[in-house]
Amino acid sequence: MTFAQKPSPELLNPTNHSLVLIDHEGQMAFATHSIPMNELRDNTGLVAGASKIFKIPTVVTTVAEKSFSGPVFPEILEFYPNTAEFIDRTTMNTWEDVKAYKAITGKGKKKIVMAGLWTSVCVVGPVMSALHDGYDVYVITDASGDVTKEAHDQAITRMVQAGAKPMTSIQYLLELQRDWARQDTYKAVNDLVVKYAGSYGIGIQYAREMLKH
Repeated sequence: MTFAQKPSPELLNPTNHSLVLIDHEGQMAFATHSIPMNELRDNTGLVAGASKIFKIPTVVTTVAEKSFSGPVFPEILEFYPNTAEFIDRTTMNTWEDVKAYKAITGKGKKKIVMAGLWTSVCVVGPVMSALHDGYDVYVITDASGDVTKEAHDQAITRMVQAGAKPMTSIQYLLELQRDWARQDTYKAVNDLVVKYAGSYGIGIQYAREMLKH
């Protein structure tokens, strides 16, 4: 395949990063008010689905799953059903947990994408820590949430000021697809959009049906 120009190294592709999904659990979601819960769940589904389609090295981590926070969202379990592979912690900062740290850094990627609950605690901690350790860190803002919009927004501002790069769930998916001529992932990406991308997904469903005629 020939391209007019080489894409920016700032862009994510299926081989240059790993993904960390942090504490998308019931107890954390109950108090999340910075984003409607249906949107947060759908956006998390887009991210988890994208990571599966494009075979992104992914770490799912939980906090006190059995004693406090509960199971992860069904939208994550759909793509990562083997809960035995999840890393449960007691630390609020994933980076301070030995098993989680080894799992994340063991992926061998200098770019790390993160999303989770809550933005101001369990996302800020590992993002700031990874940046300090020299990693290039991206935060999926709409697959993260907090107890208030201000808490979420200030956390994003703090991370961006420190060097993190914000992006959205649909941006993450489409940045990985990048070219609609990539037929090996074309249908899976569009099926994921139909299921989790709201109006965009309805548009694809509509177009599929209308173009038959």
